[in-house]
Parts: sequence; structure tokens; C-alpha cells
Amino acid sequence: MNLRAVSYRNHRFPPQIIAHAVWLYYRFPLSLRLVEEMLLERGIVVSYETIRRWGVKFGPAYACRLRRKRPSRNDIWHLDEIVVSIADRKHFLWRAVDHDGYVLDEIVQNRRNTKAAKRLLTRLLKKQGLAPKRIITDKLRSYGAARRQVMPAIEHRSHKGLNNRAENSHVPLRKRERMMQRFRSPGSLQRFASIFSALRNLFVPPRSKRSAFGIHIHRLNAMAEWKAVTGTLA
Repeated sequence: MNLRAVSYRNHRFPPQIIAHAVWLYYRFPLSLRLVEEMLLERGIVVSYETIRRWGVKFGPAYACRLRRKRPSRNDIWHLDEIVVSIADRKHFLWRAVDHDGYVLDEIVQNRRNTKAAKRLLTRLLKKQGLAPKRIITDKLRSYGAARRQVMPAIEHRSHKGLNNRAENSHVPLRKRERMMQRFRSPGSLQRFASIFSALRNLFVPPRSKRSAFGIHIHRLNAMAEWKAVTGTLA
């Protein structure tokens, strides 16, 4: 699906500054005020509230234009969920990553049961278009029940020690949660997590390319794609 270029009409700051501010905020563990300070050091006077509005407006537009990893029938899906407290209520962020640590999908739900697990699997199948070779989860029984309803022919391994990849994928978001002093609503968590993971997928190299040279080339290519997506190519 081809999307139209991002429009910066009626914004007094040039696209390069807007895209750079959004990149800083979602790519690194920085608060809005720290991003404001970093831009001020460059002679750019902009308020943290303006940066927040840029993230809300342009973040989803950037994320949906980033190229996604091509699915394969040999993929292995790692599924996991974490508790996120919002306004003193428990919510659950369900996440799926592949064998390279690439985030496939994540969804905020207020339940930790079979219905919630089934919704995650259904969304994954629709988004990926292909069933995986295998799914790996922890011991939560809801995954097995949901898998039998959605993809009964797919192998399922349930063991806490096998699911470190999915559990480790939560760590970067947990760091951001502390920096932001928690999320304000389920919608803000869903929006932030989607943009945050899209940028991590782009800039963090897969496990198979973790040599120093491979990381360098991956980051150069990622930056080139980011500039193309944001319309800030020189």
C-alpha cells in the first residue's frame, strides 16, 4: 500500500526539525523537556508541549510508513504480556516478537485471559498474512486455549525459560515508562508503544547482524529510510 507523503503544511518549523524532535523522543530514553533542552542547545526555541503535539500528530504517520519485515513460514513467534498500572488500574500490554526480536504487534487490553490472547493471535495472523512455524509462550494457559481456536495446527512450546526473547523486549518500554512517570491512559500507552516499537524495529539490528560493521551499515540504512519516510532528504 502506497501512502501519500507526510504533510507539514501550516507548521512554521521546517520538516527537518519536526522529524528530528520526534526521532529523539521516541528513539531514546528522553523526556519532552530534555528534548526541548537539546534543541535549545542547537539554537531552536520550541516548547516541550509543541514537541508532544508533534509526536501525537506525526509519530503515527511516520510509523505506518516504515517498511515492515517480510513474514515467513519459518518465523517463530514469542508471545508475552506485562502488567502496566494506569490510574491505579491494571492493564496488560500483550506483545509478539519474532526470533530476531522484531516486534510484530502489541495491544493493550484490560484482561489476561483466553479472549485477550485470542485477540492478539487473530490480529497477528491478519497483519502477518502467514502462520508461523512455531509459537513460544510462558506457562499462561490462555495462550494454549487461544492457539487451539485460532491456529490448531501450529506447534506450541510453553516454557518460561524459552520465552526470554519476548520478556526482554519489554525492557526498553519499561525504561520509558519510568522516564515518563507512567502512562496517563490505555490509549496513550497503545499509541506510544506502537511508535516506539516501530522505530526500534528500524534502528536496532537483528541478532544475526550484531558485528560492529553490520551494526554500522544497518544504522546508516535505517537513517536513510527514516529521512525518506519523513520527507527530510537533503
